[in-house]
Amino acid sequence: MQVPPRTRLEESSISTEPRINDRIRVPEVRLVGPNGEQVGIVRIEDALRLAQESDLDLVEVAPMARPPVAKLMDYGKFKYESAMKERESRRNQAHTIIKEMKLRPKIDAHDYDTKKGHVVRFLNAGDKVKITIMFRGREQSRPELGYRLLQKLAEDVQELGFIESAPKQDGRNMIMVLGPHKKKVEAMAEAREAKARRAQGDGAAEVDGEDRPTAAVAADEATSAE
Repeated sequence: MQVPPRTRLEESSISTEPRINDRIRVPEVRLVGPNGEQVGIVRIEDALRLAQESDLDLVEVAPMARPPVAKLMDYGKFKYESAMKERESRRNQAHTIIKEMKLRPKIDAHDYDTKKGHVVRFLNAGDKVKITIMFRGREQSRPELGYRLLQKLAEDVQELGFIESAPKQDGRNMIMVLGPHKKKVEAMAEAREAKARRAQGDGAAEVDGEDRPTAAVAADEATSAE
C-alpha cells in the first residue's frame, strides 16, 4: 500500500524545527537577507546559491506564507542564542508562592517572635503568606483574640508586606493573607546579588589567609637577621 506524501501542514505540526537549506522543497521563496533586508521573491536554487556564497544557512521562517519566507542566517549561532535567551527567561521567571503560617490565639511572646521571623523571611523573598489562627474549644467564642493577633502581626511587618486579604472566619480558623511589597523578580535578583557578594568575600578571605603566613614568615626572617 502506497503511503500518501505528507502535506506542508502535517510536516509543520510534526516537527518544531524549521526546514533549512536542501530540506526546503519549494520552487521559490521570499528571501530575507542576514540583516533583515528584503531581497524579494527568488528561485530556491538562487537562494541556496546565495546562502552558500555567504557561508550562511537558508532557513524557512514562515512556511505557511505564499511563497514561504526564508532568511539567510548562521543557524547554529541562532539556535545557541535562542537557547540562552530561553534559559535566562526561565531563570528570571517569577513564581509567587503562597506560604502558610499557623498560630494559636494565645501564643506566647517567644513563639510569636519566631513565627514573625518566618513571615518576614517569606515576604522578603517576594512570597505571599497565609496566616491561619487556629481556635480550639472555648477559644472559638473569642474571635476577637485572633483578629487582634492578626492586626498586630500585620502592623509588625507593614514595611515588608500589606494585608491582601482581610481577616475572616473559616470554620474553626481565622485567615488573613499578606502580600509582599517586593516583587518576586526583584527578590530573586537581590538574592543573586547577595550570593555573588558572599562569593567575592569568601575569595578575598582566602587570599588574605594565604598572604598572612607569607607576611609572618617575612617577619620571622627579619627578626632572625637582627
